[in-house]
Amino acid sequence: MTKPTSTSDLILDKQICFSLYSASNAMSRAYQPLLKKLDLTYLQYIVMMVLWEDSTMNVKTLGNKVHLDSGTLTPLLKRLEGKGLIIRARCKEDERVRVISLSETGGKLRQKAEQVPTDMFCKSKMTLEELNNLKLSCDLLLKNLATMN
Repeated sequence: MTKPTSTSDLILDKQICFSLYSASNAMSRAYQPLLKKLDLTYLQYIVMMVLWEDSTMNVKTLGNKVHLDSGTLTPLLKRLEGKGLIIRARCKEDERVRVISLSETGGKLRQKAEQVPTDMFCKSKMTLEELNNLKLSCDLLLKNLATMN
């Protein structure tokens, strides 16, 4: 067996997936102290941002928006309901459909969360243009990979 040479594609430092994975982990760690003040995990924060934008939606729509399946989303929503931040109810037109609404407490939490994006921008030490380009690249990669499934 021969050792891979530096021209091999099997070099960790050449892997885009590893850079994305490492950056994602670092991003999650950077969010932790900010979200701890809100008593939210990162995924709970993502769900709350969607609900702060549109205060009521069904679980399927929410799952599609945050790219989470019902097996991951349901326990997360139960925890948010337990914290009094959301209300889970059955749809009046179709009992099989769960509707998620922002509670009054959940709505008030938005004001406390307003500083999080600014704090994360400062932590990134990147320009707004660099961050926007990174987001566009990540969005394109997600779109391209999602269409393969």
